[in-house]
Amino acid sequence: MSPALVLGLIAAYFLILIFISYLTSKNTDSDTFFLANRQSPWYVVAFGMIGTTLSGVTFVSIPGMVQKAQFSYLQMVLGYVLGYFVVATVLMPLYYRLNLVSIYTYLEQRFGYWSYKTGAAFFLLSRTLGAAIRLFLVAGVLQLAVFDELGIPFSVSVFITIALIWVYTFRGGMKTIIWTDTFQTTAMLLAVGTSIWLISEELNFSFQEMVQTIQVSEYSQVFEWDVKENDYFLKQFLSGAFITIVMTGLDQDMMQKNLSCRNIGEAQKNMFWFSVILVIVNILFLSLGALLYIYASSKGISLPTEGGKIVGDDVFPFLALNHFSYFSGIVFLLGIIAITYASADSALTALTTSFCVDFLNFRDKTEHARVRTRYVVHLGFSLLMVLVILIFNILNSDNVITAVFIVAGYTYGPLLGLYSFGLYTKRAVRDRFVPAVCIIAPLLTYVISYNSKEWFWGYEFGFEVLLLNGFLTFTGLMGLSTGKMDDLELAQEKA
Repeated sequence: MSPALVLGLIAAYFLILIFISYLTSKNTDSDTFFLANRQSPWYVVAFGMIGTTLSGVTFVSIPGMVQKAQFSYLQMVLGYVLGYFVVATVLMPLYYRLNLVSIYTYLEQRFGYWSYKTGAAFFLLSRTLGAAIRLFLVAGVLQLAVFDELGIPFSVSVFITIALIWVYTFRGGMKTIIWTDTFQTTAMLLAVGTSIWLISEELNFSFQEMVQTIQVSEYSQVFEWDVKENDYFLKQFLSGAFITIVMTGLDQDMMQKNLSCRNIGEAQKNMFWFSVILVIVNILFLSLGALLYIYASSKGISLPTEGGKIVGDDVFPFLALNHFSYFSGIVFLLGIIAITYASADSALTALTTSFCVDFLNFRDKTEHARVRTRYVVHLGFSLLMVLVILIFNILNSDNVITAVFIVAGYTYGPLLGLYSFGLYTKRAVRDRFVPAVCIIAPLLTYVISYNSKEWFWGYEFGFEVLLLNGFLTFTGLMGLSTGKMDDLELAQEKA
């Protein structure tokens, strides 16, 4: 594929995003940047959140993992539905009742200063790493498709990618992102739908034949009932539920969009419809994965390997850019660009929001000082993202989606423990010791997970390290507790 054509597509795509930014960033202030003045239509938020939740990792890794894991990922997706229900009925009402901008302000009201800062710091760490890993994937694809042939180093292409995101988000913030995410989710869904249709056409499948072929293939197994397997149903289901609770309900990025709705009723409506659509979209991605492997087998195509094993993350890019039609390659590139930037742009806005509100006493500044500080912080996190992506490129990873969930397990675990303790007990804690507990818990989790096969009769921890991490944090907080909060503290929490 011609690099000039790909660059032209990227340029046209970003011109559309910049135009949307221009329309949505007029007469904006800090309230607009952080929460879109709490005027976002719920159905627009629900639709746009699909792109934010999935990212380029889903677009490439989910289809790629079908050869190894079949449709077992759907077990985790079903757990997502339970997790979203908990977020909508437990956490969101709390955030709306307290009228929060940063959701971590709750920890200050419930526990104290150090708990608040610890929770916000773990979010900054987790979201920076998670967003960088996701962007690393699309940067690698674009490097392969365009920049290698032009002789542009990976570091330069990454810098350009982040710079383009900064250009259309630094003014409008959340108000801009609500609408750019809607556009990008539309582009992503069109891309995956078109890819499925084009592959079916290549294989001469009608819709019914396509469905039947996938159903009878070796890739269609959903449920695993062997308790020792990493994809055992209960393990995957509960991991999916708790990953959703922490990566959505305890994540400033995802909650910031929900808090931009007009009221709690609309925000809950958004969450319920979003969870239903998400299941359907993930089934589409898994079906696409099955079709990719069926196509490669029928055409006798040798897929990319490393150490004798197929590299799942490379399968879709390899086929789309080398074996599908010219149009299919264009659709693939537009899809992965759309879904990745939908995730990255909101992450930068959420990181900026959390750092400004949680660490820079933003509420005490004048509007002029807020705008100036916000610009600097937004630029700083953009540069940090570039640095983290380059470091991850050096370390590398065989499966990006696995890396995302591993990072989530270790960095969101303390947040799970903090919020669980705060919501389901009425005990106070020795606030100054909370940071130590939240650092020790992930370290203990790593030691237990590393030795689990030897210590627990062959059992291996997977994504459920999140549950172990949260439990250890909860246990540590219980050890720090000093009895029930007094009546004044309880009244303050309910206020």
